[in-house]
Amino acid sequence: MNTSYIFLAPGFEEIEALTVLDVMRRAGMDVKTVSITDDYTVAGAHGAAVKADLLYDKTDFITPEWLIIPGGMPGARNLSEFAPLNTLLVNQAQSGKIAAICAAPAVVLAPLGILDGKEATCYPGFEEGMPNAIRRDAPVIALDRLITANGPSSALRFALAIVANSMGESVAQEVGS
Repeated sequence: MNTSYIFLAPGFEEIEALTVLDVMRRAGMDVKTVSITDDYTVAGAHGAAVKADLLYDKTDFITPEWLIIPGGMPGARNLSEFAPLNTLLVNQAQSGKIAAICAAPAVVLAPLGILDGKEATCYPGFEEGMPNAIRRDAPVIALDRLITANGPSSALRFALAIVANSMGESVAQEVGS
């Protein structure tokens, strides 16, 4: 199983990033947090300072399993404005797996065309940012290589959907119980 990466930008939604990190690690998956800044410590939307495992500029993203984009504002906007991540996401969308939650599907993925023609959900009020997606009002939409979720209240379901995709439903149920 290849490494998965959760990207942190100033203003990220803490529960969305840390719930996914915790659940994936409990399942035995190799997952690292990545700061897109030049500092390992990234402040979340609610002021929690989180020390990332890696710095984007010092990481070689060779065949990642998942690229995971938490929401939160201005975190999602900060991620969307980081050109190197956009390039990585577009390349990953060709044959790899991407997961995004809250504002991130609309703010980060949709402008890159990653959601075009695909079922997706996002934080209520951001739907207009996904004009070419098949928008669904659901907590989590899990496709083969794309998982989206609608916000902080769905963080655990989102994380378990990632685990189920990679390790099977039985592992996800075990971790989630």
